[in-house]
Amino acid sequence: MSSVRHKVASGAIALAMGAATLVAAQAHAQSVVLRATGPSSASYPAGKKLADGTEIVLKAGDVLTVLDKAGTRVVRGPGKVTLDGSVTRDRTGAKRVADLVSGSTGARARTGAVRGAGGGAASATYTGPTNIWQIDSTKGGTWCVADATRLVFWRPDRVEAMTGTVKGQSGSADVAFKRGGALKLWPQDMPVVDNATYTLEMPGASPVTFITRVLPGVPDGDVPAVYSMLNDAGCTAQRDLLLEAAYADAAEIEAEAENTTEG
Repeated sequence: MSSVRHKVASGAIALAMGAATLVAAQAHAQSVVLRATGPSSASYPAGKKLADGTEIVLKAGDVLTVLDKAGTRVVRGPGKVTLDGSVTRDRTGAKRVADLVSGSTGARARTGAVRGAGGGAASATYTGPTNIWQIDSTKGGTWCVADATRLVFWRPDRVEAMTGTVKGQSGSADVAFKRGGALKLWPQDMPVVDNATYTLEMPGASPVTFITRVLPGVPDGDVPAVYSMLNDAGCTAQRDLLLEAAYADAAEIEAEAENTTEG
């Protein structure tokens, strides 16, 4: 086998093994620990993955916050709890996590305008992307891509029209934000390549360098699996955005529980 063919074959095998690993992780890591306090906290460090159906035993004073298929969940001791992702919530709020993850980007565009960006994560004080699949134009690092055909840039200042430039190995292309617009589709004439490095230059700002990681597939409705994929790929900004929403959900759950107890 020639050197070129050997490299191609090796790359294909590595890609297949990577995809298989991701699938295996999605199948077994149904819950992720976000925070634990109390006597048993050492057994549940933040980031610990718990398989579907895991039974946990909590002592008096234990409070465990986990992210499962149903969203953010806060459980308290003493007692036994089975994490199966099918718990029924006695609330209708706290949907930040679901809104952040839903869809590939929430983007629809023809002439550069992006509609339906999703507003579940937004609030009176929130000033970040409304979807984890939007690339923050102000931050470098590694960014995971769920759907390269619907990838968008997000900018914090949407007041004025502004045109920047994204540069990669295949050349460069304009990124033109319309007046009042926070989102702009990735240039269609520049391919999004896995593990490729790009630089975004915007007027009045320092150049931002980032790496794209094109995911082989994103499980629909499985938030813990998405969290694990982001974390394993090194997409820290997106992972942290997801965590912030989860913590906000947890705070809302705890507040609702306290109000119910007082009532």
